[in-house]
Amino acid sequence: MAMQQFFLGFALSLLALAAQASAPSIELRDFDNKPRNVNEFIGQGKWTIVVLWAHDCSVCDKELGPMAAFHTANRDGNAIVLGVSIDGVDKLDQARAFAARHQLPFVNLVAEPDRDVLAKFGGGAFVGTPTHYFYDPLGRIVGRKIGPLPKEDLEAFIEAFNKSPYARH
Repeated sequence: MAMQQFFLGFALSLLALAAQASAPSIELRDFDNKPRNVNEFIGQGKWTIVVLWAHDCSVCDKELGPMAAFHTANRDGNAIVLGVSIDGVDKLDQARAFAARHQLPFVNLVAEPDRDVLAKFGGGAFVGTPTHYFYDPLGRIVGRKIGPLPKEDLEAFIEAFNKSPYARH
């Protein structure tokens, strides 16, 4: 409970900084090598949780199952998950195998492990995987969490944000 309160307090403190931000324009490629822009997914009237992961990240190995469950439970409602593998094109086969092994039901894009590109998602410099970015239905970045993110904490964050004054702007 203390960790959940810390997480919510930290994430909500980002709200004032992000109130005017809009969905980033970052062109990446999907697993079929088709160019895609992350703004196709962010700011489309639903919460978008972007999770940066790598095929050899042990925390990601445990983390993406709950993210898949969150996506499946919410995709027809108010939220989706967008995966971004930072394995780069050289390790695309390993990233595809990871996504298949975890039966990831959400779109996954591939990025080169370039910190400049990864920092464009918002919330500061890229630190490591997994990193979760929270975009509200208007496409504003309203939070970031590095490391494990229990599904319950994610749901509590969305609920708290929806009750905050920032949700109305």
